Amino acid sequence: MELFFVTVIGACIGAIVRYTLPKRHAYGAFLLPAIGAIVAAVVWVVLLWAGLTFDGTWIWVASVGAAILAPVLVAVFLPRRREVHDAQLLAKLSHS
Repeated sequence: MELFFVTVIGACIGAIVRYTLPKRHAYGAFLLPAIGAIVAAVVWVVLLWAGLTFDGTWIWVASVGAAILAPVLVAVFLPRRREVHDAQLLAKLSHS
C-alpha cells in the first residue's frame, strides 16, 4: 500500500514541477508526473530490497527526494535540448 502512496506522491510532485517551472511547452503534459511516479516507485522498491523498512524515515526521504530531483532535472535540460534540435531541424529543412 505504501508503494501506491509513494507513487501517487511522486506523480503529484511531477505535476507541481511541471506547472512551476517555465518552458513547459517543450514537453508533454504527463511526462514530468510520469517521471516523478516512476522514479519514486523504483527508489522505494530498491531501498526495500536493500533492507530498509516501509515505515522508516529514510525510505520516504530518499523516494520523495528522488521524485523531486528527477522531474526538475528533466524540466531544466529537456527544453534546452529541444530548442537546439528544433533549430537544427529547421535549418536542415529550410536549406533543402
